Amino acid sequence: MSVTVRVPAKVNVQLAVGAARPDGFHGLANVFLAVGLYDEVTVTPADELTVTCEGPDAAEVPLDRTNLAARAAVALAERRGIEPAVHIHIAKDIPVAGGMAGGSADGAGALLACNELWRAGASRAELLAICADLGSDVPFSLVGGAALGIGRGEQLTVLETGGTFHWVFAMAGRGLSTPAVFREFDRLAQGRDIPEPVASAELLQALAKGDPDALAAAVSNDLQPAALSLFPELADTLDAGRGAGALAALVSGSGPTTAFLARDPEAATKIADALRSSGTCRTVRTATSPAPGARVLDQASGTGARAGE
Repeated sequence: MSVTVRVPAKVNVQLAVGAARPDGFHGLANVFLAVGLYDEVTVTPADELTVTCEGPDAAEVPLDRTNLAARAAVALAERRGIEPAVHIHIAKDIPVAGGMAGGSADGAGALLACNELWRAGASRAELLAICADLGSDVPFSLVGGAALGIGRGEQLTVLETGGTFHWVFAMAGRGLSTPAVFREFDRLAQGRDIPEPVASAELLQALAKGDPDALAAAVSNDLQPAALSLFPELADTLDAGRGAGALAALVSGSGPTTAFLARDPEAATKIADALRSSGTCRTVRTATSPAPGARVLDQASGTGARAGE
């Protein structure tokens, strides 16, 4: 028996960052949108915990117990007093170290898959609690759709969206470390008063209406200056997308993936073609949002249900 879970990437349409807290984390107002780029995580009974990975950039994925998918299996097994004897295989399509929560997605996917495989009976609330222990972005990977994350991003409020948004994502030639980007944020913020992070009312309204123009006017990412400081070439990619007609261009999360909001599918195709020919990025993908969160796939039909259904 095996269980496969499909889990989406994310883009941050707002990432408001507060000052560093005593625990080393930063307070956030983080508006997530799940987008239709997916990893699939398959778990199968095994003699011991092992991890394999295939797909773009698979060589960059750790295959030991530091992998979030492995950590998720261990966390659930410890709660149930069992051995995490499972083989985890990740079919990766979400960029690695790209600011789109690919590792977090794998953690959420493995957690949901192991819960099904072991018939562990964890409720949605327990799964979300484990996700929060694993990392700030992991709960949203389970939930999907659109949500506001506060605290360090793990305390989620589901948001309504009134339509489909069209995106183009440009993947850079190298990764960026999220901790390094936050350290650079702190360095750049020295001597400044940093306000408490709050969600933009205009942005939430734009999401609810499904209005791409209003959303474009409201997107923001407080980590973008830090990402550009560490990876200045990203400015050329942002300029190329804007020049091709993107309604908005921003670094996704901690980067280095850059995200471009398009008015419609035709505009997304035009922007993607321009970025491919610009020489400023490695690969380009198009996707829509919102997308569903982690889903157990029906092995025969490829359909699925979310955790708790």
